[in-house]
Amino acid sequence: MSNLPIELSYALDTFYFLMCTVLVMWMAAGFAMLEAGLVRSKNTVEILNKNALLYGIACIAYLLVGYNIMYPADPISPYIPGLEFLLGTDNTTEAVVAGGDDAPYYSSMADFIFQAVFAAATMSIVSGAVAERMRLWPFLIFAVIMVSVIYPVEGYWKWGGGFLDELGFQDFAGSVVVHMAGAAAALAAVILVGPRKGKYGPNGEVRAIPGANLPMATLGMFILWMGWFGFNGGSELKIANVEEANAVAKIFVNTNAAAAAGMVVAALFARALFGKTDLTMTINGALAGLVAITAEPLLPDAGTASLIGAVGGLVVVASVLALDKLKLDDPVGAISVHGAAGIWGIFAVLISNADATFMGQLIGTAVTFAWMFIASFIVLLLIKAVIGLRASEEEEMEGMDVYECGMEAYPEFTSGK
Repeated sequence: MSNLPIELSYALDTFYFLMCTVLVMWMAAGFAMLEAGLVRSKNTVEILNKNALLYGIACIAYLLVGYNIMYPADPISPYIPGLEFLLGTDNTTEAVVAGGDDAPYYSSMADFIFQAVFAAATMSIVSGAVAERMRLWPFLIFAVIMVSVIYPVEGYWKWGGGFLDELGFQDFAGSVVVHMAGAAAALAAVILVGPRKGKYGPNGEVRAIPGANLPMATLGMFILWMGWFGFNGGSELKIANVEEANAVAKIFVNTNAAAAAGMVVAALFARALFGKTDLTMTINGALAGLVAITAEPLLPDAGTASLIGAVGGLVVVASVLALDKLKLDDPVGAISVHGAAGIWGIFAVLISNADATFMGQLIGTAVTFAWMFIASFIVLLLIKAVIGLRASEEEEMEGMDVYECGMEAYPEFTSGK
């Protein structure tokens, strides 16, 4: 049994899905470079080790159990997913060429690997927020639980056909399901770990702790920007006809427009506030624009997408300053980029998507935040009670690299040789 047009369409959609997966996987490098550039040199190796290991751990955890929780074959209810382990078989030729609305149009293995790199990206958001003071292995233990259970449960509620999907909550590629979800977990971790030593003065003053390698951080931003084309474009799930090909092209245009506008507006806002063009705000403005458009990158026109990104740029600068006022130390601005801009993005869906409702967006956001924050807080509290979360004052002062990894990123500069 063969049907060449259907098989070619299936092959093209699968290939496109896989190439988008590669772009999103490349975002792991972007997160690693961004974070390593925005911390002090004495913590560089630990940050790189953490980003590498969390990617591997996330992929294993999602393969073993996370994917089947997020997309269960037999869900218990719209609130409680089922529990299965490992992956089933892929689609048969007969099922594909049978055609019809229920026929698969891309490989289920392509779907798994695309979702797996999303799960890893969610965990990467937490990494930067607790940089320079949370110990490596407690973080990685949390990563196992986060990617196995915590993230997949809320992912099921929307993308797996759970109650938020039934409610009409609209989130195309994950402004809330991925980005704000990761930020909520990061906020729980930041509260429990506390700020870096010397970040805040006794009278509430905020002391800047500059990153050691801003060229590396800027490279990380551009890698993330590039990866976002796969993040948003791949979420269309299809490209093998004229309508879908045009939709993917529009998503790319809108994603790029939002990032550009967010970056420029954040730079202008920072200059108006500080009298200087702060590079870290420029970087985070681009990322905030990307997060904001992720909830709905298809339906707006390019001008509206630019506006959504521009507001994201304003939001991220205001959020960074507000978190410092609250003494919530986030070295890379992850909570502001992914959380504050993610919340703006989910409500910006109302501008262009007629199916979205204010209450649907509000309930979806509130439920996702509550679940991710509370579940993460409880798990991290248990880890803290058993093995601790934070490096000692001496370890923090000397740097995480030597104590956690036994090496330095730039030994020729620190050894005097």
